[in-house]
Amino acid sequence: MKTQKRIAAQIMKTSPNKVVFAAERLADIKEAITKADIRILVSEEAITKKPVVGPARAKARKVKAQKRKDLRKGAGSREGKKTARLPRKEVWMNKVRKQRDFIKDLKDKQLIGKETYRDLYQKSKGGFFRSRRHIKIYCQDNELFVGIKK
Repeated sequence: MKTQKRIAAQIMKTSPNKVVFAAERLADIKEAITKADIRILVSEEAITKKPVVGPARAKARKVKAQKRKDLRKGAGSREGKKTARLPRKEVWMNKVRKQRDFIKDLKDKQLIGKETYRDLYQKSKGGFFRSRRHIKIYCQDNELFVGIKK
């Protein structure tokens, strides 16, 4: 049977592990000793090959679902530089926009005057502030809030 399996695999251009014999035709398969005999059995479908199984996607779908939830994004999963994942310019834009919104809110709530607003705006534009919180601390330290003393 080992020989028949090897010959069948050769004919069907597959691995011997993928060759399947029909249980009811085992006697016929045992008697087949030439390639021609095996070819006939293959055409009669007494000898078949297992279907090709593609890669399983279950694990990939699970990983994708977790990534959608912002998981699996730790240091060990990252490829490329920090600036490749989020460009320097985008980081800068986000930071400055937040700062400008904050300064505008302060002006709208009349916590700072026009001159102070201009000064903070220019400082923000020049990269003086690290964050919104830094602006708040700066204003408190320099007593820039209208009517609020230290």
